[in-house]
Amino acid sequence: MSDEAREHGGTPDATARGAADDAPAPRGVSRRDALRVLGIAGVAAAGAGAVGAAACAPDSAGQLARPGGAATATGLTGTKPPYFTPHERETVTVLVDYIIPRDARSGSATDAGVPAWMDAFLSDPDTEDSQRQAIRGGLAWLDFETRRRAGVPFAQASDAARRGVLDDIAYPKRARPEMSQGVAFFNRFRDFTASGFFSSQMGQKDLQYEGNVAVPVWDGCPPAALAKLGVSYELMAT
Repeated sequence: MSDEAREHGGTPDATARGAADDAPAPRGVSRRDALRVLGIAGVAAAGAGAVGAAACAPDSAGQLARPGGAATATGLTGTKPPYFTPHERETVTVLVDYIIPRDARSGSATDAGVPAWMDAFLSDPDTEDSQRQAIRGGLAWLDFETRRRAGVPFAQASDAARRGVLDDIAYPKRARPEMSQGVAFFNRFRDFTASGFFSSQMGQKDLQYEGNVAVPVWDGCPPAALAKLGVSYELMAT
């Protein structure tokens, strides 16, 4: 794995940061800044079903958040049977933390309850079968490729073996043609992970999101925000 992919002290890092254009993130841009964009795009691409699921995102304990931030005690699964098999769930739990690991700023994807959120989304009757098949097929591909190289499935492989596979599918422009199925899966799964993380309470805190709170007095957009956007009230008036 390249040096820039190790910028978080050697923890399982955003091999995920191999964005579609393969260019290194600009200096000063964190992996979470990049994944925030992926997360927004992932929610939009997943359609109305994902928006509905995002409205019921898990909090840091993996509980189901009601609108306004309260959480139920039943969590995400409710009465619906889980979508993932135990082995798939183990693989998902390992993989999401390679995409969004724990760091000094906040917890990891598993800390935010992303595997449970994914399971709830995929087990929802309104989720398209093609999305389920893409994730399940991709997890099977990941196991097959890791077994071919290391003799064990992804979740049981060493960190080096996992990174070897992920490095070959996380950077589309560098990927060999025979890795095309893995590349397609990892692009989708990375967006899926970002969608789950940044729609959770933990992810919103990570983004320093300030929405969904009462604003008793509105004094207009702060000057610093207007300057950053390159707009002004005078410009908008014209």
